[in-house]
Amino acid sequence: MAQLDTLDMIVLVALLLGTVAYFTKGTYWAVQKDPYASAFTNGSAGKQGKSRNILEKLDETGKNCVVFYGSQTGTAEDYASRLAKEGSSRFGLKTMTADLEDYDYENLDQFPEDKVAMFVLATYGEGEPTDNAVEFYEFINSDDVSFSEKSSDETPLTTLQYVGFGLGNNTYEHYNSMIRNVSKSLDKLGAKRVGQAGEGDDGAGTMEEDFLAWKEPMWAALAEAMSLEEREAVYEPVFELTEKPDMDHEDDTVYLGEPNKNHLEGQSKGPYNAHNPFIAPIAESKEIFNDKARNCLHMEINVAGSNLSYTTGDHIAVWPTNAGKEADRFLDILNLTDKRNTVVAVKGMDATAKVPFPSPTTYDAIVRYQLEICAPVSRQFVSQLAQFSPNDAIKAEMTKIGNDKDEFSKQVAEKNYNIAQFLYYISNGEKWDKIPFSIFIEALHKIQPRYYSISSSSLVQKDKISITAVVESVEKPGAPHVVKGVTTNYLLALKQKQHGDPSPDPHGLNYAITGPRNKYDGIHVPVHVRHSNFKLPSDPSKPIIMVGPGTGVAPFRGFVQERAQQAKMGEDVGKTMLFFGCRNSSDDFLYKEEWEQYKSDMSGQFELVTAFSRESAQKVYVQHRLKERAEEINELLLQKAYFYVCGDAANMAREVNDILAGIISEKRGVSKQKGEEIVKGMRAGGQYQEDVWS
Repeated sequence: MAQLDTLDMIVLVALLLGTVAYFTKGTYWAVQKDPYASAFTNGSAGKQGKSRNILEKLDETGKNCVVFYGSQTGTAEDYASRLAKEGSSRFGLKTMTADLEDYDYENLDQFPEDKVAMFVLATYGEGEPTDNAVEFYEFINSDDVSFSEKSSDETPLTTLQYVGFGLGNNTYEHYNSMIRNVSKSLDKLGAKRVGQAGEGDDGAGTMEEDFLAWKEPMWAALAEAMSLEEREAVYEPVFELTEKPDMDHEDDTVYLGEPNKNHLEGQSKGPYNAHNPFIAPIAESKEIFNDKARNCLHMEINVAGSNLSYTTGDHIAVWPTNAGKEADRFLDILNLTDKRNTVVAVKGMDATAKVPFPSPTTYDAIVRYQLEICAPVSRQFVSQLAQFSPNDAIKAEMTKIGNDKDEFSKQVAEKNYNIAQFLYYISNGEKWDKIPFSIFIEALHKIQPRYYSISSSSLVQKDKISITAVVESVEKPGAPHVVKGVTTNYLLALKQKQHGDPSPDPHGLNYAITGPRNKYDGIHVPVHVRHSNFKLPSDPSKPIIMVGPGTGVAPFRGFVQERAQQAKMGEDVGKTMLFFGCRNSSDDFLYKEEWEQYKSDMSGQFELVTAFSRESAQKVYVQHRLKERAEEINELLLQKAYFYVCGDAANMAREVNDILAGIISEKRGVSKQKGEEIVKGMRAGGQYQEDVWS
């Protein structure tokens, strides 16, 4: 019997280990062997066996200021980093930044009075927390929130002093709701807010100036609250960068743009997510505009064998690469062209500094694959770089621009400069070889994936994801440079290579199409999938109304494709109404032939309503078509139709919201206010859904 028990135990242990290996997709073992690689594969390092107790972390590292961030695209993380550096250099604070998902918050009631917590929180979508802030947000706003020692106390956070800044967009209904709701909860729990909670507005294009205007009075209030003395700000590097001239950049331990160790070793494996992309083959790509001045791409991305799955309405994230032209310009103005392949090791100057990419690497790889070198320049960064100017005259000019909002607008913002373009302009091409490279790693965002609405149905093609993207090219009168969309021009280059197109980009962009070490050869692109709440009703017989001008039609192609398939399968499919707008019927009428096929497949249940803005003397948009069909729209809504909007948030989506409220008010004989309340109720119940951008 004992022998049988031992055998049973061996079998059980083997089954347990196999189960762990299966459900972690091998990442459990990766944690044991290479925690750095694991941090990039599965998320932040705070979850890799490190303490989740923020008070312990503050004590261990001797910090008295923690800047928490809730960030979706990297902007909030950037502002958090800037606050931490400024607190250290100007006021002598011992600062650290912290990803909200890395820590637990039950012990905030023990937060020491002589320390301060800062919260930099972006509002995502329709008033939602960013992915990394969900747990914190749900905890702090819970009706029965409980802390470690003072759970019975109504104001358990009396020792916590905090600072708050929010990032929002006034084109959304729930503007800056994250910082507002978190501040309200912290105040209710007895925390002491230092200064006003700041609010930045991306919708008005004033985010940077809002931040700069907020932080000065905040620092004054904090200096008084903590008896801080301001000193002359001196640059103190967060990262140490060590050149390794004797190391070959082609050594197989050097990262040349690979996101983590598995990719470096050529053993990329899942799960694929926001920290670990799947290098997906592009099965098909084509141009779908008939306009020589503009490009719109349709691409089919093959995710077969990746274990990536999507449902109709989800988003695909594309990991971009900076254009070679911009990488060359950046390295040249810093006088680093001859050192582009020099191997460098990057490490944090203290235990809380998280290097945003793996090393050892090279200057070229950092600039090409890791940093947002094409992003707009911030006024604070101009001020910071002044001290490293090539000469005193340039330093004086930099200082003036950095300190004067109007001068900055005239010399930088209005000219659409990225950082290298600006440095060229202000120094007339003289090299900036005094700037420590670490400052760019600290001040520029890590390059972020760009999200696109998936334009296919998972019911029809589960292993191929369609995207529909206009190639961005923005010209501003008087600006010396055309702003080229980083990701869409990268996709255009991939499409051109796939088709053997010999025509070069008119602006001379070139890309490392085949990726680091030619690992993307054969037309591949790094991607992952982000799940969305933008979904068809579970019952296909429910009517739906969709409003999607331009590439806002992308997810609706997926919706209609799915309903057409359901109809072909014999299911009862409800009225499916799509309002689509573009310039004219010959140049940019997206998927024109497909709509006719879907109409046939759905036996008249699909209707396309078009608005061609440039085919008549009076411009006609989807908003006008909605008004024209007010009677039918109201009837469908009374039948509990779902209403969807995709596209520009600032103008179109806001107008559609107002028009719908007006339609309800007029057709039901109620006040405009009542119409607005009904639309709000539709939003709250998921009957009105938006997938919009600013």
